[in-house]
Amino acid sequence: MTVDGLPINLEDLLYARAIESNRIEFKASWSEPAKGQMVRTVCAFANDLLNLGGGYVVLGVAEEQGRAVLPPAGLGHADLDRIQKEIRGACMRIEPSYQPLVFPAVYEDATIVVIFAPGGDNRPYQAPEELGAKGSPRQYYVRRGSETLRADADARRQLFEVAAKIPFDDRRNLEARLEDISPTLVRRFLHAIRSDLVDSAPPITDSQIYRQMNLLVKVNAHEVPRNVALLFFHEDPDRFFPGARTEIVQFGDDAGGDLLEERIFRGPLPTQIQESLSYLDSLGGTLVQKIEGQAEVERTAAYPYAAMEEAIANALYHRSYEGPPEPVKIYLYPDRMEITSYPGPVPGIQPQLFEPGHTLPPVPARNRRIGDLLKELRLAEGRGTGIPKIRRRMRENGSPEARFDFDAERTYFRVTLPVHPRYETLNALRRLEQGQRPSTPPARKARNS
Repeated sequence: MTVDGLPINLEDLLYARAIESNRIEFKASWSEPAKGQMVRTVCAFANDLLNLGGGYVVLGVAEEQGRAVLPPAGLGHADLDRIQKEIRGACMRIEPSYQPLVFPAVYEDATIVVIFAPGGDNRPYQAPEELGAKGSPRQYYVRRGSETLRADADARRQLFEVAAKIPFDDRRNLEARLEDISPTLVRRFLHAIRSDLVDSAPPITDSQIYRQMNLLVKVNAHEVPRNVALLFFHEDPDRFFPGARTEIVQFGDDAGGDLLEERIFRGPLPTQIQESLSYLDSLGGTLVQKIEGQAEVERTAAYPYAAMEEAIANALYHRSYEGPPEPVKIYLYPDRMEITSYPGPVPGIQPQLFEPGHTLPPVPARNRRIGDLLKELRLAEGRGTGIPKIRRRMRENGSPEARFDFDAERTYFRVTLPVHPRYETLNALRRLEQGQRPSTPPARKARNS
């Protein structure tokens, strides 16, 4: 059955808002040369060398300097059924067996076709060098930036290394059932990202929606959820993945000081991010100061919201959900906020790369599906942009430099956001007014949000 409607927002895809541009390839038309290029690119996306979640090939949209030429010319009066059959037939030449998801769509009255090639479960994959040539040798293909290239010896070595392990968030969960996915949460997500999949005509079943979103894996005669489906679309992921929650602890003094309050946030990952941010924002407030000779008042946050959002989203994105069973921890002290996730960065990331002026290298990501869904909800930035954004937002707020650290064994990763100096001064004055350390209420019992 052909299902109308994309599981993502089409405009976001065309403008590369939620998906990085190097994961999108545009083809102005459908032809024999385009067919061969499509198969090689689909093969490269399926190999997913950096665990980015695969990519998209868009037919009917021209490209200029890596950007879509809009409005698109489209595919005119082409037979979409024939094109879809040809796409599937051409992809049968990929080994092992692999089929992308194909979506016909209309954008600004132009008919286009979107081919979604997620990272495959049976990589590495090979495709013919020349699709139409009999006996053409098969090659491994990978993406390097915005190009599809035949894998050289080093790329093949890397490919076989990552192929040995499917990222945990994309694995099947044999302890879960289809019924463990909440259709309400799935439809709420699709509405939030403005996907037209929920408005498909004729209406489609929940399980068909899950398949279009690549949330299911077929196991023998039935289907089971992928882990990412339970992390995003189950009411309490902590049931399946111990530690899949967020704890916020507020202290009245430095480490070892009086505990003011502890809060535990459960639920789908986006809910944990949003509710944690709402709670933290309610604690910080904003200082408003009138500057002499200036009409506008100066507003200063204890911690800039955008920096907190990026740090918390990154913590839930990059942590491991197969162990250790430690939650994301957010500790609030009078002079700083510490956001800690477990374990530390993947191999290839060194401590000096978190110093100002450095950039993170392109190493395979720990989770390849979590990031995509968070980006579609505007809760995470593109790959490698989170740290610079945190630094920029802290600087714009007049706050001290954020700090990033992890131990030699890579058991944790910690982001430290120093409080704005005005708030630190204010806290010190309050302690002086009280004669010494501030009196604090007894620690409250942890409760669910």
